[in-house]
Amino acid sequence: MKRRTLITGWLVATLAATAPAWAQVGPSPGEAAAYSGLHAAAQQGDAAKIARLAASGAALNATDARGRTPLHVATFARQREAIRALVKAGADINRLENDRYDAVTIASVADDEESLRLLLQLGASAKQTTSRYDGTALIAAAHLGHDGVVRQLIAAGAPLDHVNNLHWTATIESIVLGDGGARHQSTLKALIDAGANLQLADRTGQTPLALARSRGYSAMVAMLEKAGGQ
Repeated sequence: MKRRTLITGWLVATLAATAPAWAQVGPSPGEAAAYSGLHAAAQQGDAAKIARLAASGAALNATDARGRTPLHVATFARQREAIRALVKAGADINRLENDRYDAVTIASVADDEESLRLLLQLGASAKQTTSRYDGTALIAAAHLGHDGVVRQLIAAGAPLDHVNNLHWTATIESIVLGDGGARHQSTLKALIDAGANLQLADRTGQTPLALARSRGYSAMVAMLEKAGGQ
């Protein structure tokens, strides 16, 4: 058990140290200022210009140096009318950029519930495998304790028990990468209520309940025990 705890602790610490290099990368101010065409219109939220450019044959899924389409740019910028205009014109709503993030995951990581709600209403999928971790938007949101986002994604059919390449589920990430506070507790409750598998363990064999106990997250422990976690 001590060795397992050391391994898990090392992995969490390693992730914390390398997170900036592995995280989503939105357009920098310099990149945004240099945009033209649809990328510029998306960044600025100019829906009328998007419609005009689309009607004239502009490439809706053109990419910048990091593989971001105008839709990715609009999502990073929280430009919801631009999102709507791009999708109406035929932009690929589920496309991945170079780091393998889609618009749904971008909005989820940003805790941008309004943009996420719009994307899902427009037909975006909550089921895609995204990121270098082979994860999902739900796993990313659970990691961050974005409980409202988590509830939206669950309602949209996000896979509750997807296991990423760290061998973690959304339930496990809500514990091992969370702080045990109110929003991570709310996230865990949403996953439990939705029927997430509480017996799926990490690669060292520790279940969500064991992980919560090892961190002293008493509220999470109580929830998991009540739900039948072992």
